[in-house]
Amino acid sequence: MPWKTLDDMDLAGKTVLVRVDINVPMEAGRVTDMTRIDKIRPTVEAIIAKGGRPVLLAHFDRPKGKVVPEMSLGHVVDALAGSLGRKVVFGADCVGDVAAAAIAKAAAGEVVLLENTRFHPGEEKNDPELAAQMAALGQIFVNDAFSAAHRAHASTEGLARLLPAAAGRLMEAELKALEAALGNPQRPVVAVVGGAKVSTKIELLANLVTKVDHLVIGGGMANTFLVAEGIEVGKSLAEREMAETAREIRHRAQKAGCKIHLPVDIVVAREFKAGAESQTVDVLKCPLDAMILDAGPMTVAELEGVFASARTLIWNGPLGAFEIEPFNTATNAAAQVAARLTREGKLISVAGGGDTVAALNAAGAADDFTFISTAGGAFLEWMEGKELPGVKALMG
Repeated sequence: MPWKTLDDMDLAGKTVLVRVDINVPMEAGRVTDMTRIDKIRPTVEAIIAKGGRPVLLAHFDRPKGKVVPEMSLGHVVDALAGSLGRKVVFGADCVGDVAAAAIAKAAAGEVVLLENTRFHPGEEKNDPELAAQMAALGQIFVNDAFSAAHRAHASTEGLARLLPAAAGRLMEAELKALEAALGNPQRPVVAVVGGAKVSTKIELLANLVTKVDHLVIGGGMANTFLVAEGIEVGKSLAEREMAETAREIRHRAQKAGCKIHLPVDIVVAREFKAGAESQTVDVLKCPLDAMILDAGPMTVAELEGVFASARTLIWNGPLGAFEIEPFNTATNAAAQVAARLTREGKLISVAGGGDTVAALNAAGAADDFTFISTAGGAFLEWMEGKELPGVKALMG
């Protein structure tokens, strides 16, 4: 690997600045989803086991360079302490004397959490002076926030330039999974890309068709590709103005030897609501007064064959309007096939993106996937083939 990990670093007696993502949802002052907090535990434990003192740097919400009390990381101290099973000392700033005093106060085996980095206007501007003030607090920098790696901020990119740097356990797992999925994958590789609009994923599709053997397109995006082939989609969501772009992507795929898979049968309804009356028809027979809300069983059967022939699967986006029953059927069924093949050791499966994680959880398939990325924007930019500043900085 071109980046260092915690295993490569001497942490004994060192103050270790750890960039984490604990930007968690809250309601009435309580954390409602502990996923991101729980995921940093292996990194914190590894640092303490190696004799280091972990000092956590993180952002919370979007204060835009101002101190906003409701966006203080002080609100997550109790949840963090509960997850880690350790005392958490809070510093009411992430630089200067206040931060240094919090670090000095922490005993061995305790964790320090510093205040929201985005309270400083220099954070999102990657201000060298702010990065230097942060660097003055420790001797080692560990980035464990892949989800923030697509941003060149002071606490992600700037710090990595100033101190010996390594990837934390979560970042290490993420990078290894992504390398296994697209960097140097076992072939054949199949990518599932769903969602509402082609326009938001042009770069993603253009990159993937040059990297994968099969590209499955679902959701509203598939309708745009159907329109591009002259197929009637009735009142379905479709970006008709993107038809030429869809044809260009298909042409690029043909040149690269990538096969694009669109629905062969569809589930249609006259209204978009839970339990709406629906019917399954051939993709060429969408009624003019109906909208396509899911892929049909023949499509799922075809995908089962595609998945079974593959060695690596990358998944971003649902196949239909998965939030509303019964239009979650195709997504659930395909996800369960992928989960089974992964369980059986026949498939390496990597998925990411907010809707994707929600859909795989709803299908009961997430736990069986090889790796689920919660990184959102960073995961998408990586799939688009973009360089991530926070990762590049770790490479020196």
